[in-house]
Amino acid sequence: MKTALIIEDHPDNMVLICRLLDKAGYRTLQAMTGREGFETALQKRPDFIILDIQLPDIDGTEVLKKIRESEIGNTISVIAMTSYAMSGDREKLLSAGCDGYIEKPIDPIRVISQIKSFIGDAL
Repeated sequence: MKTALIIEDHPDNMVLICRLLDKAGYRTLQAMTGREGFETALQKRPDFIILDIQLPDIDGTEVLKKIRESEIGNTISVIAMTSYAMSGDREKLLSAGCDGYIEKPIDPIRVISQIKSFIGDAL
């Protein structure tokens, strides 16, 4: 069973994402801040990370940079799940090192297939 780390500061979003992943057969770890998410990623080594960009302490782009520069580097897929939906935001996050990009509000019917396509999991 694959493990996902969800880095998300809004409790309702956290509950929704975790429930969807749990139902799809993934284990979930949770972090409510960027620093907590980075530390959890280093300690627990999840299979993939769902990363909000707007976080209360350090933003998701900084978390992504820290992950990519750490010893876990590019060994973990990182998917941005964000309300940043301005023109060019997807491209900026993908070029910064994200493996995928999902716009909020998420579509609960499609989100698991989107995640699976980004992490290379069979559908």
